[in-house]
Amino acid sequence: MLLATSLWARTKRNDRVLNDRDYLMSPHVHFDHGSWEFPVSLTLILFLVASLYLRGWISVRAGSATAVPAWKVTSFLLGLLLIWTAWGSPLALYDHSLLTAHMMKHLLLMTFAPPLLLLGEPLKMFWHVMPRFARNILGHMSRQPFVHRMTRTATRPALCLIVSTLTLVAWHLPALFALCVHSEIWHTVEQITFFGAGLLFWWPVIQPWPSTSTSAGWSTLLYLFLATLPCDILSGFLVFSDRVAYPVYLSAPRMYGFSILQDQQCAAALMWTCVTLIYLVPAAIISTRLLAPGTSSGGAVPQSDRRTLEVV
Repeated sequence: MLLATSLWARTKRNDRVLNDRDYLMSPHVHFDHGSWEFPVSLTLILFLVASLYLRGWISVRAGSATAVPAWKVTSFLLGLLLIWTAWGSPLALYDHSLLTAHMMKHLLLMTFAPPLLLLGEPLKMFWHVMPRFARNILGHMSRQPFVHRMTRTATRPALCLIVSTLTLVAWHLPALFALCVHSEIWHTVEQITFFGAGLLFWWPVIQPWPSTSTSAGWSTLLYLFLATLPCDILSGFLVFSDRVAYPVYLSAPRMYGFSILQDQQCAAALMWTCVTLIYLVPAAIISTRLLAPGTSSGGAVPQSDRRTLEVV
C-alpha cells in the first residue's frame, strides 16, 4: 500500500514538473527535437556578401593603405552578423512567443545593423569588384539628371525620417502586427522593410560614399532628436499601459514566467533605452565636432571620391 502510494505520488510530481516545463518553455525552442535548423541559404548569401566586400577592400587598400581603415571592415562584418542573428539565429524562434524577442529583432534590423554596414562604406567596396561593363553602365546612369535628382530626393533627411517613422508605427499597429504573426510572407516583408528603413534613416547621419554631402551640422542633431519622438511615444504607451496591446500573444505559451504585460513592458523598455543610447552616440560625436574650436567642414567628402562613379 505504501509502495503504491509512493509510486502514485512520484508519477503526479513528474507530471506536474513536465506541465510546468511546457508552460515556461515554448515547444518552438526544443532544439533537441530539431525545431531550429541552421539557415544554410541565409548564411551562404551573407558569406558571399562578406567575401565580395573583403575583395573590394583589398583592391581599395592596394591603391591607398589609408583609404578604408580596418575598423570599417570590422563594422561591416559585425553588421552582417547582426542580420544573421535577427533572421537566422535561434532568436527568431521566440519572435511569435515573446514581444521582447520581436523587439530585439526590430532593433537589430533597424537600429544596430544598418549604421554598422554604412560605416563600412559598402558601395565603395562593391564598386571595385564590379565588372568594367557594369561600372560603365552605372557611371553613365549616375550622370543622368533624372537619376541624380531621384537619388538626392531619396536621401533627403525629411523623407528618410518620414519613411522610418511610418515603418515603425505601421508595423506596430495591432492589426498589421497580427498579420505578420500569422503569415510568414508578411513577416518577411516586415523584416525587409525594417532593414530598408533603417538603412534609409542612417544614410543622412553617416553620409557614406558616394554621398556628396558635407559634414553633419546642427540640422543632423535636430534630425536625431525628432527621430526619438515616435519611439518614445510608442515605448511610453506600451510601458505604462495596463492593457495588452497585442492580443495575438494571449494564445502564445508563456516563457520564463513572464506574464503578457511584463513581456510588453520589457519590450518597450528595451526599445526606449536602446534607441535613446544609440542615437545619443552620433549626437555626442557631432556636438563635439561642432563645438570644437576651429571646426570647419573637415568631414566633407573628397572630390576624387565624389567623381569615382563618373570614371568609366
